[in-house]
Amino acid sequence: MHIREYTEDDLDAVFRLRKLAFNSTERPERLVKPGTHGLVAELDGRVAGVLGIGEYAQFYGGAAVPMGGIGGVAVDGATRGRGVAAALLDASLSTMREHGQPLSVLYATVPTLYRGRGWERAGLFEWVELPMDRLLSAPRPTELIPSRPADESDLTALHDCYLEVARTIDGMADRRAPRIELEKVLEMDLVSVLPGPNGLRGYLTAKREPGGDMGRLKVYDLIGVDVEAQLNLLASLKSWAGTLDAIDLRITDPATLNLLGATPMRYSVWTSTWMLRVVDLPAAVAARGWPRLANAAVDLEIIDDHAPWHAGLQRIVVEDGVVRVEPGG
Repeated sequence: MHIREYTEDDLDAVFRLRKLAFNSTERPERLVKPGTHGLVAELDGRVAGVLGIGEYAQFYGGAAVPMGGIGGVAVDGATRGRGVAAALLDASLSTMREHGQPLSVLYATVPTLYRGRGWERAGLFEWVELPMDRLLSAPRPTELIPSRPADESDLTALHDCYLEVARTIDGMADRRAPRIELEKVLEMDLVSVLPGPNGLRGYLTAKREPGGDMGRLKVYDLIGVDVEAQLNLLASLKSWAGTLDAIDLRITDPATLNLLGATPMRYSVWTSTWMLRVVDLPAAVAARGWPRLANAAVDLEIIDDHAPWHAGLQRIVVEDGVVRVEPGG
């Protein structure tokens, strides 16, 4: 088996595999895009598997740690059972390390495959279904903050507002370019912002979707830098009463769920679980943020058959406010 980074010449072969695996119907114009790279596995001179890696970063301790997002893993049905997916995952670890990505995250459809290569359940995206009659009982804001539709001039401030909240929540992505195209947010059906004295205090993004008699509003981001901003955004959702059956709200900030939990409402919840793996322990520890700690040292033995570069005896050292990992212990 030969594994290599894919090129534009692999577009047709990769599309064929992903069409079979994911029922993809639209052939992309490009395979190699800014903010992405990936691998193909060849058997007998034919592409038998593919794995994509997105260039992201996640906040830990307030600092954005570079992360490789695994996705689009597909194997030819005629070559399954020959270790193609496992070989691609093994190769992805060294590839991500070479690209400066000490962490990796993925959404697993076959968790046992990824757990066998070191990924473990680490977090989730949580969605809450709110019937409109229940949403009306949410707390009212004490301060009214007028909202307005967003336009292209708001993109930087909108992203800054997101980052202000996201960096306080471990595991949140920083939505960095070029993997994330900020202007795409304006394609949403609803993008409203709450202006503040120094940028934005909050914003809301949503799409109108069918469902029930009157349809639903699917809210992707409800981001407020303070409680009043979040309450104002929730109040703006109440204004849809009479035109919607329900609102599907993605919980980005757990504080939002706390606000809803204080009301006597019934709601259903569904989640998308993501798994995380440390690709390079010394680099991951050095990149994340840490609270102020007393000088100390902790000895570890890292057992990792698939990432031998950080396996063995290691020592986490805290010295003068800096945390690092060094061999030994």
